[in-house]
Amino acid sequence: MENITLLIGIVIVTALVFDFTNGFHDTANAMATTISTGALKPKTAVAMSAVLNLVGAFLSVEVAATISKGIVDESGIRPEIIFAGLVGAIVWNLLTWLAGLPSSSSHALFGGLIGATIASVGTDAVHGDAVVMKVLIPAVVAPVVAGLATVLATRLTYRLARNTDPEASARGYRAGQIASAGLVSLAHGTNDAQKTMGIITLALISGGALGADADPPMWVIASAGIAIALGTYLGGWRIIRTLGKGLADIQPPQGFAAQTGAAVTILASSHIGFALSTTQVCSGAVMGAGKGRKGGVVRWSTAGRMIAAWGLTLPAAGLVGAGAALLADQGDWGVAAVAVLAVAACGAIWLASRRKPVTHDNVNELDAVDAEPAGVVTAALQAVAPPPAGLLPAQAASAPREPERTPAAATG
Repeated sequence: MENITLLIGIVIVTALVFDFTNGFHDTANAMATTISTGALKPKTAVAMSAVLNLVGAFLSVEVAATISKGIVDESGIRPEIIFAGLVGAIVWNLLTWLAGLPSSSSHALFGGLIGATIASVGTDAVHGDAVVMKVLIPAVVAPVVAGLATVLATRLTYRLARNTDPEASARGYRAGQIASAGLVSLAHGTNDAQKTMGIITLALISGGALGADADPPMWVIASAGIAIALGTYLGGWRIIRTLGKGLADIQPPQGFAAQTGAAVTILASSHIGFALSTTQVCSGAVMGAGKGRKGGVVRWSTAGRMIAAWGLTLPAAGLVGAGAALLADQGDWGVAAVAVLAVAACGAIWLASRRKPVTHDNVNELDAVDAEPAGVVTAALQAVAPPPAGLLPAQAASAPREPERTPAAATG
């Protein structure tokens, strides 16, 4: 850790703060369906996810290399630019967390870094081909692939279990959910913790503390893993509520299929070196699980808001990062001003979240405001959809039904 200046130290601390927000922002990816189906209690689920995130951080450095060597030209990047990019990513992460939207922490990081680089150095310092091939294309393809795979897996799951006792199969799938959720947590640590490793490595290279082609040192790997694990244990309950209850009605077989499909997709991308958004993969898998069950419903109004947030993440984080970079380029006072404004923005978002807190005690409760309206098409599907596969007609008739919404509740 020689030759680390005060500015690089600030960048490292800021990167770990981003990693912490990434942890609680993305806890829902692994544990939302497990919590919503009752396979694990909320606090137990996030504790398990935190431990496996930490373990996953030590499994690979391929994604870290993509960020530290592939997205921007490290020879023209200064620590001030990296600091500004991280500020853009953190602010966007917290805004989407406040809204309960499972947006991509990965794309927030890329957007902040790219925006800060363009504002300070110019477009030539951004490797456009790497951005397209390793960020944009996977962002479009991965959730679609995960969703389609989960549709097929869900239908196959219900078909195989159609002659079994529903209660017994539900217990078995809850156990399977725990295992598959652990796999998603491991994959999340392998993919997302590496992004912070890559940023810290890029800062060390830009400050001359590491060589141009260096891999992340062990202390960088350990600190990134610990930061994301702590954030995961805190639990992003707002996003867990949206992904577990607000996007689709998920039963244990669907949760098992969604988590298994998402884990396979994430681990494969980590091996290849794609800096994939685990949020988009897991959200696509949940939507696929919702459509894979007969009578299953996806709340497309919630999905629409979520997809809109995905599209806004890169440019929005980029604009914040660009503004922060222009201010940071003014010298030490500019860096200090960026830090003060970032702390003030984060504090304001936290205070706003206290008006209507979501905790592990009420994470599975949706009131008329939190629950998105079903919409005309979804309401019609709910009215005519057949019972879930695996239930005999007598069982379907006796199965509990969701209470009808009043007009006031339907309109929020």
